[in-house]
Amino acid sequence: MSLRTGKRKRTLTGRIAAITAAASVTTVTAALVVVGGQSAYAAVGCRVDYTVTNQWSGGFGANVTVTNLGDALSSWTLEWNFTAGQRVDQLWSGEFSQSGSTVTVKNASWNGSIATGASVTPGFNGTWTGSNPAPTSFKLNGVTCTGSPSSTSPSTSTSTSTSTSTTTRPTTTTTTSNPGGGDGSGPWPADTGSVHQTTTKDAGTFFDGGMKRYYGIGDGGQGESQDPMFEVANGGTIQNVIIDAPAGDGIHCLGTCTIRNVWWNDVGEDAATFLSPSSSATYLVDGGGAKSGADKVFQHNGAGTLTIRNFQVHSSGKLYRACGNCTNSYQRHVVMDGITARSTKVLAGINTNWGDTARFSRITVYGSTTICEKYKGVPKGSEPTKIGEGADGVNCLYSPSDITQR
Repeated sequence: MSLRTGKRKRTLTGRIAAITAAASVTTVTAALVVVGGQSAYAAVGCRVDYTVTNQWSGGFGANVTVTNLGDALSSWTLEWNFTAGQRVDQLWSGEFSQSGSTVTVKNASWNGSIATGASVTPGFNGTWTGSNPAPTSFKLNGVTCTGSPSSTSPSTSTSTSTSTSTTTRPTTTTTTSNPGGGDGSGPWPADTGSVHQTTTKDAGTFFDGGMKRYYGIGDGGQGESQDPMFEVANGGTIQNVIIDAPAGDGIHCLGTCTIRNVWWNDVGEDAATFLSPSSSATYLVDGGGAKSGADKVFQHNGAGTLTIRNFQVHSSGKLYRACGNCTNSYQRHVVMDGITARSTKVLAGINTNWGDTARFSRITVYGSTTICEKYKGVPKGSEPTKIGEGADGVNCLYSPSDITQR
């Protein structure tokens, strides 16, 4: 299929850079009996899966999945200790504080309840120096998470003392993987389940897909004006999602948004479209990857700046295209950092007559890839004309040291 040069779509309303060459996934399991202020035969227990999702020199991202194995909770507090001086910089799906090596995460206003067998997954970005080992122990509401529930009943006595019995059988299992490193070169993830949806899901201001595979809209092709799988509100975040064919028009960001650790097994019309008319809008694609975007992966129809970092793209036409013939013409900017491209024709197409810019750093390409193509943007109904390619110090901004050719 020949490459489109950017067509208008309708807006919906509604690795340690191989310092250690791996990141760890730690599951802490065991059993604990607690008595005291609980009703007779109350069950307590929890399991924590700590997963480093991205890691680069000096920084990393991680998810902490907490599964409640005991009675239902109406609020929760999670605690753990880092052992190598790591710091949490930013956390979502909870409120955090850190004192020395101890991190404390309390539930957000919307995710305090955890039913028996249910999970919550706060995630965070952090920093490290020297090494980045995973924590080995976690506490949920003061109880060490050991992987199995226990029942307990308090003793009765006329005295004020309370009998407490505690049994602990800790087992820690650590596996090593290579989960999408800071240069976008890690392995493709497996899904944890699948969700078939035939209408657009309103992701609101936050949606965590738990690495499930979502599919079901459109015909699986590149045709225009397909509905998106997800619509993200201004200021919203969508994360930990795998999108598969048929995937419609992927994700629509209505304003400033974050797309974190999202993977497109097969790009439909586009993987994501950025729609805000505000020049101050900022969009972030952080981690993840896309395959089989025959035309393009990311379509920038609105204004503002898109940053794509720690991302991989396979077998695609363009990774990014600033629309060259939309109803409204805007100045658009893209920043790419830590990108690995395989069998992809072009990384970015921009319209220099509208003042668009594209900046590149830590780019690795396999095969023949044009880094930056320049077009002359035109009114809707006309077709943009390609006027050049390559670094120029004005619109296409990179140096030879920013590009690694494999």
